[in-house]
Amino acid sequence: MARGPVGQITRGTTGTNRLRRIDRWIARHPALRRADDPLVVDLGYGASGVTAFELFARLSRARPDVEVLGLEIDPARVVRARAQLDDVRAGATPFAADSRVSFARGGFEVPVPGGRRPAIVRAMNVLRQYDESEVGAAWAAMAGRLAPGGLLVEGTCDEIGRIATWVAITPDAEPRSLTLSLRLAGLEHPSIAAERLPKALIHRNVPGERVHAFLAALDTEWGRAASVSPFGAVHRWRTALAAVQAAGWPLQERARWRLGEVTVPWSAVAPR
Repeated sequence: MARGPVGQITRGTTGTNRLRRIDRWIARHPALRRADDPLVVDLGYGASGVTAFELFARLSRARPDVEVLGLEIDPARVVRARAQLDDVRAGATPFAADSRVSFARGGFEVPVPGGRRPAIVRAMNVLRQYDESEVGAAWAAMAGRLAPGGLLVEGTCDEIGRIATWVAITPDAEPRSLTLSLRLAGLEHPSIAAERLPKALIHRNVPGERVHAFLAALDTEWGRAASVSPFGAVHRWRTALAAVQAAGWPLQERARWRLGEVTVPWSAVAPR
């Protein structure tokens, strides 16, 4: 007997432009740029298929041959997204009529026609309503469907995409890094990201845990860098991150600091 989709229907909150920070990070990642088959799955896109269309639009600038498959457990959401796709095909939306986007029903098992294995699975705001104990199995199921060299991007963001965090996970279901991405204008303290940490970390922001120490270090140096605020929020952020790095934190992807991002190896924030 055929099994149904693996997982549970979540709230399905969707917002235009909400996932822009994650999309732009994926667009420059080698897992996409070097993929033999640039298939990307938008897993759990929610009540509207707009995030899949936006994902294609952004990634196609880096890989013109990219394809995006949106997967949802709720069949009504698949029907709705396919109706949106009809509008796109008819030229009735801002998205390209020939966008290589499709929609199907599916969950953590990541069903892909023809036995293809995606280069990227993006699962944003999907695990937020699950228990922390369920994260490992969900990671393993999704990552197990990746192509060699592929990447699972799992995380959380706020409703308007100004605060986002995500974990990069390899096909062996091993988390490799944590990225925080923040809108710097008006930022009071970087630890605002704590409320949007991935499920594997959100309950670990307590004294004695690595992620708590990391967020505290960011807050401390952001406060100290207030003296350079007249030079702009980006300069203040870079100054703060340079100090955090000098204190021994193994920050990565320095070129992306200007975007309000900071990435650390998973080992630096992994739960104890």
